[in-house]
Amino acid sequence: MLDQAAVAAMTRLPKVELHCHVEGTMRPATVAELAARNGHALPTDDPTELYHYVSLDDFLTVFWLVQSTLGSRDDWARLAYESVLDAAACGVVYRETFFTPARHLEAGQDLADIVAGLADGLAAGEAETGTRVMLVCDMDRAYGGAAARELTERLIELRRAGAAGTERVIGVGMDSTELGVDPVDFVDAYRLAAKAGLRRTAHQGENNPPPVIATCVDVLGAERIDHGLSIVDDPELTRRLADRRIPLTVCPTSNIRIANAVERLEDHPYRAMRAAGLLATLNTDDPAMIDLDLATEYAAVQAAYSYSRDDMVAIALDGVEATWLDDEDKARLRDRVRSVGAELRAAP
Repeated sequence: MLDQAAVAAMTRLPKVELHCHVEGTMRPATVAELAARNGHALPTDDPTELYHYVSLDDFLTVFWLVQSTLGSRDDWARLAYESVLDAAACGVVYRETFFTPARHLEAGQDLADIVAGLADGLAAGEAETGTRVMLVCDMDRAYGGAAARELTERLIELRRAGAAGTERVIGVGMDSTELGVDPVDFVDAYRLAAKAGLRRTAHQGENNPPPVIATCVDVLGAERIDHGLSIVDDPELTRRLADRRIPLTVCPTSNIRIANAVERLEDHPYRAMRAAGLLATLNTDDPAMIDLDLATEYAAVQAAYSYSRDDMVAIALDGVEATWLDDEDKARLRDRVRSVGAELRAAP
């Protein structure tokens, strides 16, 4: 059991989150309600009964089931709104959140409606909490490079037309299964995104070795790596990313509960990543689907590695550095983190 005083302290600490899938924030009650409304039969009345996974690919079948409940612009808005409220409750003040529309587009939804719905919900949540959220459009690797290029082209087209909500989409990434997928297949999509001024990240290194992480950086031009667990197996690549301050958006508890990569936090490479000088941030991944929030993640990591409160403040500050905010916004966030950090340092 975690010390609840530690969780309370980490809740007070202002935090950013850079690896969180908005679909994975859906409250179980919302999953059930949307499934009923949109005619999607669930195998159980309680979605949490499904939230046990033996591998990343096993998790993805449940994730896709949760995704399938989103049938309209209003559904996306509700999801986004609730995600902001739940994030703010655990001290998240800024988030760059993923959404993965490929399966919805295949089912006939319009990317413009998805983005507009998300933006509607985020705006409502921001007005209520003060927490700010931007969007990263993820390509689903299961659909291949051609679909990724089409998605990127459509996103760019909507942004150029000033479509509702597209000002919130600041970057692209790719997620879904890593197994049997060559990142080079997605190079056209990443080059289009870069030319259009979109930032780039990529899920990699959860199931694949370090050379595939290097491909994402060197070939795709990824500016962040999501997960990146295997990087510590390659000291040269570790040094290179540490020297370049290329962020890794690490999700330790997710790597236990979803990917089954390690059995305990104490066995996770996160401490080794930090010790090697990597800009390794803390994140939740799919919090509602693994019974997690970011304050609890911070407190769990603090306990597992015997980190001090100063260590946790340093991790929060690295999260700010890893954002795609401008320098002025980063400076304001750093001041906010340091101010609360000083209060926590003085507290018993």
